[in-house]
Amino acid sequence: MHIVLLYNEPGPSRYNALGEGVAVASVRVAVDAIKSALELRGHTVDLLSLRPPMSGAIAAFKGVQADVVFNLFEGFAGKPETEWQIALALETAGLAFTGAHASTLALCLDKARAKQTLASLGIPTPPYQLLTSGDLAQFSLDFPVIVKPLHEDGSHGLNSQSVVYDLGSLAAQVSWVESRYGTPVLVERFLPGKEFSASILGGQSPRVLPPTEIVYGGNMPGPRILTYAAKWVPEDPTYQATVPVCPAPVRQTVGARIKELALAAHSAVGAPPYARVDFRTDERGRLYVIEVNPNPDLSPNTGMSIQAEAAGMKHAELIETILGLSLEEKRLDRHWTASHAN
Repeated sequence: MHIVLLYNEPGPSRYNALGEGVAVASVRVAVDAIKSALELRGHTVDLLSLRPPMSGAIAAFKGVQADVVFNLFEGFAGKPETEWQIALALETAGLAFTGAHASTLALCLDKARAKQTLASLGIPTPPYQLLTSGDLAQFSLDFPVIVKPLHEDGSHGLNSQSVVYDLGSLAAQVSWVESRYGTPVLVERFLPGKEFSASILGGQSPRVLPPTEIVYGGNMPGPRILTYAAKWVPEDPTYQATVPVCPAPVRQTVGARIKELALAAHSAVGAPPYARVDFRTDERGRLYVIEVNPNPDLSPNTGMSIQAEAAGMKHAELIETILGLSLEEKRLDRHWTASHAN
């Protein structure tokens, strides 16, 4: 099969000024690993990197001749909304591509809208508000809360000051986030319990891979959350104190609840071919969905790949499975469209 591997060329952006450029550059790790995995399975792979502006990026793949586009585009640095815009352009061009539809990417990129969708279906997610530094008088949650950018992923904007316990700290962190990542800001009840993630392979019979527990060591400085440094900066003490354990050492009932909620959340956002669902527990051990991540990182030794390996799947098999699921979904979409057009 002839495959074009599509990705965003890393470049200077506001993330560099914030000390968060490593996450953007990491896309090349995924590109190289997935190219090797696909070639190992006998496919012919061409690389296509996209650069701003959007008009030039769209023009770059309009002449693509391939059986499928393996979509690793994560958005131009500092412009996360371009992730779903490129997926929409692929759909408009009629190209078969891997991963989530534009509608799913756009929904999950807006954390508040995604949480509203989950809650409307009875899927537990922590209470939240959207705030700006000008309307803090409307704050109505109980402390502690965690303050997050509304439209970012990859732990951008999460640091040791993100969990706050009083109004003064809340005002300072909301101001800090909105000055760097835009407004409004997501303020969410902070759950002090354990943290898990579970990846889903979609298709007609979605499959939940063995979940991971994020274990924070006793020497963890600051709050026990996956900050940007804890996720991306190996020399940082928070990174060294953060250990993913897969399969998660949980009771059977907890594992079953993780699976149940992962499948429900996956369906709620449009049932993409692959996704990762993140969880935390409250002080009583009750599970809540924090967010759903369509098109999660597929690099070796990252969340989904670790979980696939725990299920007995080598990296190349995981990539081939995602390719097949995405093509299956596109065939079903085309069949549905054709049948309803007559």
